[in-house]
Amino acid sequence: MPSRSEQSPDRRRAVRSDALFNRERILAAAADTIATRGPNVPLAEIAHAAGVGVGTLYRGFPDRTALMHALALRAYELVIGVLTRITENGRTGADAVEQFLLENLELGDQLVLPLRGAPPLTDPAAVAARKQINDALERFLDEGRIAGTVRADVNATDVIMCGAMSTQPLPHGPNWAVVAKRHIALFMGGVRTLTEPLPGPAVTSRDIETHFTNHNR
Repeated sequence: MPSRSEQSPDRRRAVRSDALFNRERILAAAADTIATRGPNVPLAEIAHAAGVGVGTLYRGFPDRTALMHALALRAYELVIGVLTRITENGRTGADAVEQFLLENLELGDQLVLPLRGAPPLTDPAAVAARKQINDALERFLDEGRIAGTVRADVNATDVIMCGAMSTQPLPHGPNWAVVAKRHIALFMGGVRTLTEPLPGPAVTSRDIETHFTNHNR
């Protein structure tokens, strides 16, 4: 077999493509398996669900911590992708926020994130991803406030908390997709302009980052 340096450019591209394909298969299978079996599911079971060998899994993710880290970053990328599509489609204000929550609900178990039970990440990539998500949601809310359709005391963290809760079905509840969409509609009724102030202080993105940092000490 030729060494890596002796392989043709086409062959190297094919190898990289296969590696990326296997990585995504493993991450998607891991998210699904963790949702049903919990975060301590054997890695061999995840490899089997992905249709790859255990060695392939360990080459990409040497331990459970590395896998969970990759799952969280992947989840942030999925959320950022939703926000990008909404922006590109011209949605603004409260309509953009509602569309975000509905698409977030569709992602469901693929969102292996700290607010849904994954380990809190405080590395630069995770912090930057959370800031990007927070900034996009604040932009939607600002658009709504300027248009007079979003109340002044709602912030991006309120939206993120709603998104995290709506993607966690009750263990013995009825049709969760229907229930969650109803509660998103109720939440959006509160986001849109009202005269009564919200109870209690708002949780901010800084509060979330501080909590994650303190958790890891």
